[in-house]
Amino acid sequence: MNSYNSGNWPPVTKNLIIINSLIWLVEYLFRNFAETGLLAHCGLHFIGSDVFNPVQPITYMFLHDPSSPMHVFFNMFSLWMFGRMLENIWGSKRFFIFYMVCGIGAAFVQEAVWALTWHNDYIEGIARLNGMTFDHMKEIVDQAAAAGDGRFLRGMAEMKSQMVTIGASGAVFGILLGFAFVFPNIPMYLFFIPIPIKAKYMVAGYAVLEFFFGVGGRMDSVAHFAHLGGMIFGLLILLYWKKKGTLRGGGFY
Repeated sequence: MNSYNSGNWPPVTKNLIIINSLIWLVEYLFRNFAETGLLAHCGLHFIGSDVFNPVQPITYMFLHDPSSPMHVFFNMFSLWMFGRMLENIWGSKRFFIFYMVCGIGAAFVQEAVWALTWHNDYIEGIARLNGMTFDHMKEIVDQAAAAGDGRFLRGMAEMKSQMVTIGASGAVFGILLGFAFVFPNIPMYLFFIPIPIKAKYMVAGYAVLEFFFGVGGRMDSVAHFAHLGGMIFGLLILLYWKKKGTLRGGGFY
């Protein structure tokens, strides 16, 4: 078993924080390059759009909102707080694989959600603009699409190209779940609430909130289902390691 030292800052955690922070600094200092270059080509776009490419499920994890330092700060603070502890337990190789699988898994879940919802979202949006009911507009859109109406087809293509998500949050939520698995009874504190909550209960609460926020469409700029996706893929790995008896270290497989 790997030795555990909460004060150590292991290499993968450190380098992930440095890379994410430097990329955000470039985004912040060179906004035009960030929007037309990095975000346009490296953010995660809907697979059904013309701007999707296969590397985006990896590259999107290293981009954050250039107009919001809190986005990158909270992700990197959480990675530092919980990631270093897991890396010291698991070792750098296992930790890095876990982080990447959670992040890529979050992208897959986000893509699946987009695939299931984009058409209805498009209809709801133009129905509101035209003061129509959803059913009435759906009938119009379906007929126009079947007839090859260029206006509607271009509108659909434009909407799909604008669907994009960025950030390390999916991977970080996987790290939170990993922490709760390895240290389930460590007390944690919410901001401004001086009552300790065991890690396993706090992370479960986060998951429930993300689900209801995602279903309810709350905080639409936040990719709630991507967060859940990171936790889902992380859970699959954690259950496998637990079954193999290597959850707290030991042999890699």
